[in-house]
Amino acid sequence: MYGIAIDLGTSGFRLQLIDLESRSILKTIMTMKHPLPGGNVIDHLGFAIQVGGDVAHKIMVNTIQKMFDMLPVSPEEVRKIAVCGNPIQLSLFQNIEIRDLAYAGKNMQQRLGIGEVKRGMKIYDGIEIFGKSSGLDVCDLIVLPSIEHEIGADALAMMVKTDFMKQDGISLVTDYGTNAEMALKVNGRIITCSAAAGPAIEGQGIKCGMLASPGAISDVNEEKGMWRITVLDEQMDGRKGHLIDPLTGVIFEKGELSPLGITGTGVISAISLAMSMGLIKTLPHLPNGKLILGDGIELSDKDIEEAGKAIGAIRAAHLTLLVEAGLKFEDLEYMYMSGASGTYVDADKARKIGLAPKFAKKIVQFGNTSLDLAKDVVLGNYELQEIQELADRIKADHIMLASNETFKNIYACELAYWNEGMPEEVYNSFLESYNMPRIPSLELNPLFQKRVKKDISSSESEGIEIMQDMDTIIEEESFGCMGCKICEKECPENAIKITSKNGSVYAGYKAHLCLGMSCKRCIRICPAKAIHYREIRPVSSEDLSVM
Repeated sequence: MYGIAIDLGTSGFRLQLIDLESRSILKTIMTMKHPLPGGNVIDHLGFAIQVGGDVAHKIMVNTIQKMFDMLPVSPEEVRKIAVCGNPIQLSLFQNIEIRDLAYAGKNMQQRLGIGEVKRGMKIYDGIEIFGKSSGLDVCDLIVLPSIEHEIGADALAMMVKTDFMKQDGISLVTDYGTNAEMALKVNGRIITCSAAAGPAIEGQGIKCGMLASPGAISDVNEEKGMWRITVLDEQMDGRKGHLIDPLTGVIFEKGELSPLGITGTGVISAISLAMSMGLIKTLPHLPNGKLILGDGIELSDKDIEEAGKAIGAIRAAHLTLLVEAGLKFEDLEYMYMSGASGTYVDADKARKIGLAPKFAKKIVQFGNTSLDLAKDVVLGNYELQEIQELADRIKADHIMLASNETFKNIYACELAYWNEGMPEEVYNSFLESYNMPRIPSLELNPLFQKRVKKDISSSESEGIEIMQDMDTIIEEESFGCMGCKICEKECPENAIKITSKNGSVYAGYKAHLCLGMSCKRCIRICPAKAIHYREIRPVSSEDLSVM
């Protein structure tokens, strides 16, 4: 008999098939993007509010069913599924109320008729979520509990699967990703927040970017005055890549693997190295406007700006937690990094550019704690009651960054630093003007510890398989469309196609490519105002024919 662990990440889904008798991982599958339109969790929530939670639910479940189809066992043999993620992802997956997550304040929620929504552990029959034809008739589907309203099962995972809860010293933990969950532990008090960092932290939103997957540049290092790139192989191990001149693109020595793109950790490493070598004089400007890391793989000034927004959001959130707790920055003892970016990034390079606090005395790296906790539940390493009791026992103060003045002020400094080249001394002067402490100098000799080699433990024989079939189409009828297709040219992700069907014209979008509510360039550019992005429904790609 078999079990399945699922992590519903903001930037993509991860799934593992587990043999319940041998307790071994048989296969790991991941998507390269989230199936819903948008680059972060707020975009996914906005899409669901705009077009209906049932539409978002259908797209997510359809994607997971396609992942099931890639498994070497039949659904009838699956007895247990455990699902972990943040409150928005888990709510959309279950198709339950989401408006309380979208609208802050009790008064607004009362006006909308939203009662208290409980997001504790929930156990379904498999067919309740995936339908009677799924074959999951005798399968328990366990949705892991959130800690509180905004603090999800993924935050629970990062706290219990690292040493965070065990430490007596002041500790900070962060699950690095498009939506960076983080918590600060001060004595018995836990303060949490989440920073919508955006897709650049995981390589998306970067022109040549990709998620951490085979072929991705995960690190760069100086060697003989040149740059040696590190490329992930099929087992997600770092292999020696080309020795290259980043200014000219000349390859001085061929590597074991040629890169296909660059992941977020590679971008972070490249920025840190370029700054330490003096290649970046003033942010975000690169020599000749670009760094060349392989054939067709370049980083531009625009890419540095995008990465800076993500790095800046995370650093601003870290500093906000410490300031709101009334701590000095140098009081921080432990920094725990989890998630793909937290695993593969060079922690020393990360702290030098602010992605991890440069004043932390000990930095410890873990893997995908969300998937790891789901796997533990499948294997029975935790009793279900024990998991719920853990969630109930962690009482956290949550900071809503969107309305927090400390965060707003610090993030304004971050944007000026990354996008306008504001010097660090001026940055610190602004902090002092806001009655906040200056950022201390770099800790010279911190303790680095890497607990895992990979963010996802996988079968040695099968490794990780990428699901390529991400072709869910969403469409709306476009009344008055002139067929000019200006919208297709305007779309930055090539996600939209104007199509015809049964005498009507439709705007069809590849859901995983579309940037959704945060973009709307197609809506603004349409001369006939024929695109509204409201009455949207998912369809099969075979249903549409291009005009």
